[in-house]
Amino acid sequence: MMQNQDQNQGQNHQNMHTGSVPPHLNHGGHEIFDVREVLMGTINTLNSFMLLRQHVQDPELLGILDRQCQFIQNEYNITLDCFKSGQDPAQPTQSYKMNQGNDFIYGLTPTSPTKPMQNVSEMTDSAVSSCMLGALKSSASVKTVAALETTNPVVRRVLADSLPNCIEMAYEVSIYQNKHHYYQVPQLAEQDVQQMLNAFAPAAATGQQMAPLPNQNQMPNGGMAH
Repeated sequence: MMQNQDQNQGQNHQNMHTGSVPPHLNHGGHEIFDVREVLMGTINTLNSFMLLRQHVQDPELLGILDRQCQFIQNEYNITLDCFKSGQDPAQPTQSYKMNQGNDFIYGLTPTSPTKPMQNVSEMTDSAVSSCMLGALKSSASVKTVAALETTNPVVRRVLADSLPNCIEMAYEVSIYQNKHHYYQVPQLAEQDVQQMLNAFAPAAATGQQMAPLPNQNQMPNGGMAH
């Protein structure tokens, strides 16, 4: 868990036209719009999870959905808190911990082609988990953009803290899908993997000195600047 405390301490935010900016108004225009997208996106994710829940058949998937829904709702409240106050949220950020291993099965097996559903009765655990994964990936992208545009130090840190959680929750869903062959992962041939792994070399040690820059006062051909 990253600490958000004291991000605003000792800071004096100014507006060049109106003077000192109070904490609850310490937000730039880009931040306001992007954080609004984060909050609306989170609401949509929570609403989607609620609608999907009634179609879940596998108890394991239901446990993942309920656990993630509760965590996302808590993160939403934390983000909203610091966004409205401009200061540290009442509750610190937390780290999401999934309850399963992280083993992936590589390789492809024949499956039926995927196509849009024609009736809600066609909803399966594969479709539910796929919707969950899409929402979590989208949330990670939106929060990344918002964090980079945020000027309030507390809101920026809360958004930054949330990104690993989006990644972890998406990873948890993808592992579940992979285990049930909903999310198949092809693997390159061994020689191709080795070639890609060996395509890069380490950077030079930081202790080595770089070549000195030319003297800015030294003119070409030994001439001196006037």
